[in-house]
Amino acid sequence: MATARIATIIGVGPGLGMSMARRFGREGFRVALVSRSDARHGAYLADLAAHGVDATAHAADVTDTERSTAVLDEIKGTGDVEFVYYGPGPTTQRIVPITDIDVPTAQSAFDWVWPAVHVAGAVLPDMLKRGTGGLIFAGGLSSVRPMPMLGQLALAAAALRNYALTLNAALTDRGVYAGTLTIGGLVERGDIHAMVTTDPEKYGVADGHTLNPDQLADAAWTMYRTRDHAEQVFDVLGK
Repeated sequence: MATARIATIIGVGPGLGMSMARRFGREGFRVALVSRSDARHGAYLADLAAHGVDATAHAADVTDTERSTAVLDEIKGTGDVEFVYYGPGPTTQRIVPITDIDVPTAQSAFDWVWPAVHVAGAVLPDMLKRGTGGLIFAGGLSSVRPMPMLGQLALAAAALRNYALTLNAALTDRGVYAGTLTIGGLVERGDIHAMVTTDPEKYGVADGHTLNPDQLADAAWTMYRTRDHAEQVFDVLGK
């Protein structure tokens, strides 16, 4: 009996996370969803079932390395984790203007990066042993363009991007892929998109600044399949 190929979606939400789950599920992967809370897992699993995707759901905050490790071990116990999408965002930090940050504030931004390294470290040994697999990280446009309004978060975005690209360079000849989606825009159906569009007076009009998560997921699948580029930039924010 063949071992199941698993696509693990870390930080799944109703936007890009679920689009990634559907896209890789369509390619024959069993999907493992991971998010901080299980409150929406029932709806997510029903959606995937309706699309013919076999899936499980797990609650874990990636900043809790003990819990994160336990969940990843649980998932690995059911098959081969062939793909990981890492999509949690730094939503809990108060942004400090870049001209005002001190060392502790700058260091705190990297609390977003360390869990990504932890997740990669948990799945890479098995991938390298098999000589197959891949990881794609979701990052922000501030990693490639100066965006002072994001303060200390721009430092972490640049670090995560560099980690993904450097990891890919190290893995190129070993059968494993790493890449990054650099996202400049509001991802439709996502929680931030919902927040912005319900209060345009506060956040501004979203029209012209949104991205279709299904198109991003298609791009991720192409990156994973072809392995001929480690980054794709999506920018609808303008200069």
